[in-house]
Amino acid sequence: MQSWHLWLIIAAVLGTAELMTATLDLLLLAVAALAAAGVAGLGLGLGLQLLAFAVTAAAMLTLVRPVARRHLTSYPRLQSGVAALVGREAVVLSPVNREAGRVRLNGEEWSARSYDPDLVIPEGTTVDVFAIEGATALVHPREDPWPN
Repeated sequence: MQSWHLWLIIAAVLGTAELMTATLDLLLLAVAALAAAGVAGLGLGLGLQLLAFAVTAAAMLTLVRPVARRHLTSYPRLQSGVAALVGREAVVLSPVNREAGRVRLNGEEWSARSYDPDLVIPEGTTVDVFAIEGATALVHPREDPWPN
């Protein structure tokens, strides 16, 4: 039996064990065994095969594992309350300037101010909510991404 066969068997055993444990660590070691199988397939000696396995395993466990763990254990941020309204679209009901105005936001009427204090936004304009201060939405006109 050639040595690359043995490395493939080791990778398969580690991969199967990973399916049973779901720890991610055994999968990373299986990848290292595949790297060693590649080195063996090139006809290089046992010392280089073990070196390839050790270097790949160390790299996978120190570089890939923390990133993968972070992605597997993190949850999407759920925004609720007024924080969920930031970024939403609204329609101006009465002209909005630096002092006052009204918008329809999420089916409700909100007081609004222009995010840009020098801007007056006319009635009927579609705006984006940039921030919420108390019960007032700070809005800015939605810009056409592809001008004609």
